[in-house]
Amino acid sequence: MGDRCLILVHGGASNHTRWSEFVEHTTLTETWNVIFPDMRGNGATMTRGKQDMPVWCADLADVLNAESASRAVIVGHSLGAQIAVHFAHRHPDRVRGLVLIDPVFQAALQGRQRLLRRYRWLLQGVAGVIRVLNAIGVHRRHIGNRDLRELDEETRRAIAGPESFDAISKRYGALGPILRHMPTGNYLRQGLATVSPLPDPASIGVPVQVLISGGTTLADLAVNRAEAARFPKSEVVILEANHWPLTETPDAVREAIEGWMARTFGGAS
Repeated sequence: MGDRCLILVHGGASNHTRWSEFVEHTTLTETWNVIFPDMRGNGATMTRGKQDMPVWCADLADVLNAESASRAVIVGHSLGAQIAVHFAHRHPDRVRGLVLIDPVFQAALQGRQRLLRRYRWLLQGVAGVIRVLNAIGVHRRHIGNRDLRELDEETRRAIAGPESFDAISKRYGALGPILRHMPTGNYLRQGLATVSPLPDPASIGVPVQVLISGGTTLADLAVNRAEAARFPKSEVVILEANHWPLTETPDAVREAIEGWMARTFGGAS
């Protein structure tokens, strides 16, 4: 596979179906080997065991090794973007470039994410208690699968009618639907990881494209733009979306990524 590998990393409380539509429609599959795994703790890799940045980064390295890929371009959304930056920091020789969709910068946090960061010590304690209970067998016996492709289509029908784009946050951010499809401890650990500090963007030497939702209520747009520009080789694109651009503006996301990939890495090699 060499270095023509493209890995798509979903966010927290998500799974590989977040990328199903993108993979179906993108032209990148013609010249790149596209992989979109379930990250540990989600989907087919469901576990109540340890989940943190070192574990997820080690898992990505294992994926590359299993595919005999020397390097990859890594595309990540939200927590997936955080994992991508941490992986590039830990394994710079394994990364050709990054595409970060709504990465979470500490300085830009506001609203619920800022509260999550402020009270992280309490939530870390709760997550620890839940992990102990899980270890002695106290947990739900069945966690249902969640098809995000299907949810995306349902949501688009809703916002095309009387519902506004604000309804998207209720569909994708409400705790009830999320916790029906994942263990509570996993949700807490992934949420805390999402708002954890990133490595210094100035330390990331590969080309980076940053796609930022212009309408998000989770972060300050001006600060987000300034932080994204700190990557030495960055291109920043503002999307008309509210943190779920793969749902709200899938064509704009796909076209932005395809264009950047072509300009940065050219055709097949």
